[in-house]
Amino acid sequence: MPKKRLRNPEEHTYGAPASVLRRSLIGGIILAVLLAVAGLVAYLNRTDSPASAKPSPPSTSAQEPSPSPEATDGKRVAVADPPKTSDPIVFAKAATEILWTYDTRTFSQAEHLAGLKRWMTGEKKYADWKSITDQVPSPVLWSRMHDNHQHASATVSEGHFPQAFKTALAQDPGAITEAYLYAVTVTGQQTLAWKGSGAGAESRSMTLAVQCRPHQNCALAAVMPNAAP
Repeated sequence: MPKKRLRNPEEHTYGAPASVLRRSLIGGIILAVLLAVAGLVAYLNRTDSPASAKPSPPSTSAQEPSPSPEATDGKRVAVADPPKTSDPIVFAKAATEILWTYDTRTFSQAEHLAGLKRWMTGEKKYADWKSITDQVPSPVLWSRMHDNHQHASATVSEGHFPQAFKTALAQDPGAITEAYLYAVTVTGQQTLAWKGSGAGAESRSMTLAVQCRPHQNCALAAVMPNAAP
């Protein structure tokens, strides 16, 4: 595994300070709904621990397929369809893989965003689309990356509920039943490549808010501003 990612001169930063602040505020609102005040404080002062106590939807098979670059009709698509699962960890791992994967050589930024939109919850109260678009290069930068043939793939290694999330739910198990939002932290590696044999990779982690209502497939609600252990 490469020790350090090789930085491409065309590579972008996915969020300005203002949008990071906005995501923090919206993320705080989502977590406040989910965990109540005590849970939010626990999240912000998170510590690592293997303890687990939470109500969760039924788990799906560990063999849940990862996103594919092809649609069901065999055509290449900018973003694979979301998996049909009620397991928030399975869904979060799949969502992280598509968030870390892109191909500026083949698809436009608009096509990429349209693909990501299919993963979002339809409940506007809980959907933070801005936190998702902040993960994607701007149209101008996407064009520059296209000229440089830049593309990325991802390998997800692990997903889990952050300790603070589990602690907060143990303190107030009923909090989950309003929004059914689950915080899930995913770790893995993103690999970049561009013309001229340029390539590099880095280990990454991300915490997502995933909505999994009973008897419904999970959907993406937001990406948290910071990864929680």
